[in-house]
Amino acid sequence: MKKLLAFLLVSVMLFSLFACGGGTFADIRIAGMKGPTTMGLVKLMDDSANGLSYNTYHFSLKGKANEITPLLIKGELDMAALPANVAATLYKNTNGAIEVLAINTLGVLNIVTKGVEINSFEDLKGKTIYATGKGTTPEYSIRYLLTQNGIDPSEVTFEWTNEASEIGGRFATADEMIALLPQPYVTSVLVQNPTAKVALDLSDEWDALENGSSLVTGVLVVRKDFAEKNPHAVVKFLEEYEASVAYCNENLDGAANLIVNAGILGNVNIAKRAIPNCHITFIKGNDMKTKLKGYLEALYAQDPTSVGGEMPGDDFYYTK
Repeated sequence: MKKLLAFLLVSVMLFSLFACGGGTFADIRIAGMKGPTTMGLVKLMDDSANGLSYNTYHFSLKGKANEITPLLIKGELDMAALPANVAATLYKNTNGAIEVLAINTLGVLNIVTKGVEINSFEDLKGKTIYATGKGTTPEYSIRYLLTQNGIDPSEVTFEWTNEASEIGGRFATADEMIALLPQPYVTSVLVQNPTAKVALDLSDEWDALENGSSLVTGVLVVRKDFAEKNPHAVVKFLEEYEASVAYCNENLDGAANLIVNAGILGNVNIAKRAIPNCHITFIKGNDMKTKLKGYLEALYAQDPTSVGGEMPGDDFYYTK
């Protein structure tokens, strides 16, 4: 009888702990775009599907950031992988209801050419660049770099498309082509077009400015009210997410298969070749705040609307 009472007492204590949120898991709804900002999640996606994760995750993939942000605002998502500047704008538009948990992708942007010799930003004057990501990180990054290199962005013509995959087909038929592309689409274009090459790596060009910031492509955000109600689940998510990112960077074969299975890319060989160039990362806490804030300040100095009109407050950065 004493053993039974002790068992019941422990059970009640554990139930109380979980009911109060002290150690409970959560059902977490996450969305991301088809690209590097979501690639670091694929091991966690697979673990969740196989019942191996602490939390239960419900993942969805979208083509564009503006398909994700309304769902966050309406509370139909709990977390999302987004371009860094979109996260800052969303913070402003929701009166601080969004915060950043981690940087998930550093620089992945390249100027890729075919039949055109481009060696510097000066060479882009008067040229047409096919690009994706209007109003997000790619556009603001290239405009910032053009300006910092003494080029007025109006001297360059941009042809914006909805998705990076739309640009790939143009390389096959064009004699001359210049494109601003993110990984892994850069790798895909290079594999399918032997005469195409990377002319400028925007990460290298950004670092060459020596302005103390880094080119940050993507972040993982959470609704603040969700984080406040589920603190333990968020902590466990960060642990599981970090492990997922590490797996992707250390196990190219397995990660490539998971990326294809998730529908992010359609070719395992391209995925495997692209991963090392995608700068998939996991940076949280104060380090995340320093790197992300520096990047946003660089964009803000160029165009305040790129980050929502004003710099986010300190509560934008989840540093617990």
